[in-house]
Order: sequence, then structure tokens, then C-alpha cells
Amino acid sequence: MDGVTTFTEFHQRLGIARNILTDRLRKLVEHGILDKSATDGRRHTYRLTEAGQDLFTAVVALRQWGERHAFAPGEPHSNLVDGQGRELPELHPLDQDGAPLSAEASHVRKIRAARSLPAHREAPPSDPHRGQPARA
Repeated sequence: MDGVTTFTEFHQRLGIARNILTDRLRKLVEHGILDKSATDGRRHTYRLTEAGQDLFTAVVALRQWGERHAFAPGEPHSNLVDGQGRELPELHPLDQDGAPLSAEASHVRKIRAARSLPAHREAPPSDPHRGQPARA
């Protein structure tokens, strides 16, 4: 989160309307991406949860795509760097043998096994008519 932990810091950094920021932070907390904790009175801090930390690779991939495609040549922009100030290497998916993997060489395989939902998500309501023949 680039060192930003409070509402005021997010507001100053992002420059979006307070009501929009409030709504977005609330949704990130509701979805288990951020944890909100009180520090003193009305002031709160936000920290990434484990699920939020798991999004880091996706965020890096999206940033790198933006750095390549969302700016005109020579247009000022930011780059994500490591703790020593070095640019991160570009992310590229690899197959099980370590070879580069393209979109054309991959596909989605559906998994039919049942799985439990994360604690922050509710299961959809069950359909009492599921599996019953339709009535005329």
C-alpha cells in the first residue's frame, strides 16, 4: 500500500471524493482485503489482510501492463521498485517446466470438487426446486 494506512493518507494520495473513498475502503474491508482498526477515537488504520497480500502479484502484473500500454512515449509515470530502488522484473507466466506460457497455450479447466467459501463470503441461498422437474 506504499506506506499509506489512514483515511487521510489515502485521500491525499488518491485525490478522490471522500464519500467515494469511504465506500471503497468499506468494500475492501467487507471483502476481506483490508483490516480496519481504531487507533485513537475516530481515527482508523487500514492494513492488508492475508487475502490482500495474495493480490500483490496481480497488482504488479496490472501495474506493469499499465506502464507498457497506458502512457504515451516519454509521458511521466511511476514504476514499482523493490526495497533497493530497483525496478521489478516483468512478470511472465511459466508452465510446469519453467517455459514461458502464452494466452494461446493455456486454457481453463473446470474443477468440479466442492470447496468451502472464505469466511467473509456467504454461501448463496439454496434453491429448494433445484433438481426437480419443471411444472407445466
